[in-house]
This record gives sequence, structure tokens and C-alpha cells, in this order.
Amino acid sequence: MDIIASDISKSFGDNRVLSDFSRVFREGSITAVTGASGCGKSTLLSVLMGILAPDSGSVIRPERISAVFQENRLCENLTISANIRLVTGKRYSLSEISGELAVIGLAGCENKAVRELSGGMKRRTALLRALLAEYDALFLDEPFKGLDSETKRSVMEYCKRKIVGKTVIFVTHDREERDFMADEAIEMK
Repeated sequence: MDIIASDISKSFGDNRVLSDFSRVFREGSITAVTGASGCGKSTLLSVLMGILAPDSGSVIRPERISAVFQENRLCENLTISANIRLVTGKRYSLSEISGELAVIGLAGCENKAVRELSGGMKRRTALLRALLAEYDALFLDEPFKGLDSETKRSVMEYCKRKIVGKTVIFVTHDREERDFMADEAIEMK
């Protein structure tokens, strides 16, 4: 299913962040959203996901969505595997989760509490949790931030394999991420 944004406007007080934004995000496409800080990229994602209501306009989207936000939104007292299973349920066994963690450089960490992880480990956990959920559209807000260049490249390759055929909209400031991941890009002004 396509995601269709029609004449979306959103303001916060006197600050108009989105003004008559319209776009069709084709089913199965990967779209990068770029632009300067404060231009409305994260707000756009929140409106597209239904987290924020637009002041005007409409969005048609699939019911099943998954997301990585700017902040990781993990349960700090739970283990990595418990955080993933919160979203995926019993769809994946613990050994399957362990295998996926190994691919992104977190082998043997499945039983570590999130509060014990580095920022990069938390980011990979948040990304894996979103990728393993059942979804028709995936929204990613700077999904690779905080990763060193070698880890980032490996995780981007993993992510690209996992999202084949999925509708993905992701925010990035990084040209390498945009060029590697996206079929198309839009720049917010």
C-alpha cells in the first residue's frame, strides 16, 4: 500500500513546520528525507505515522508500522532480547534473536540489560527491534546515528537486506546513508 500525504500542514504555536506537504511514497520504495536541522523532517515522520495530527491535510498509510525514533525508546531495565520480544512476541525464538544480534555485532549480548549498553549498542538494538517487527511501512529517524563508520556500514548492509520490498521512509543528514539506502530522496526546506 502506498503512503499518501495530501496537503499536510503542521504548526507549533507561531512556528509553521510543514506547509501543504503532498507526496506519494510508493509501496516497496525506500525514501530518504533530508534537510537542515529544524526543517520538519521528524515532524513529517510523526504525522505520517499518526503520532501527531496534522493541522490540515490527510495521510493514508498501512495499519502495521514500525519505527526507530531519534531517541532509542528502549526499556532500560530489560535485556536486549526482552526488548525485542516486546515488539515481536514469540515470532522469533531466543536463538533466532541471538543470530540476528550476531550479524549486527552484538553476539552474546542478548541477556545484557539495556542500561549496561553503550549508545551504539542501544541504537543497534532499537533498529533490530524495529526490523524484526511485523510491518508494512517502516519509519526511521536517523537510524545509524552514533555508530562508528565500520559498524555503520555493516549495519546499513544488514538493514538494506532486511527491508527489501518494504516501504521505508527514513530521515538522514548523511549523504552516504542516503546514497546507499534510498531509491529516492526528498529535501525538506
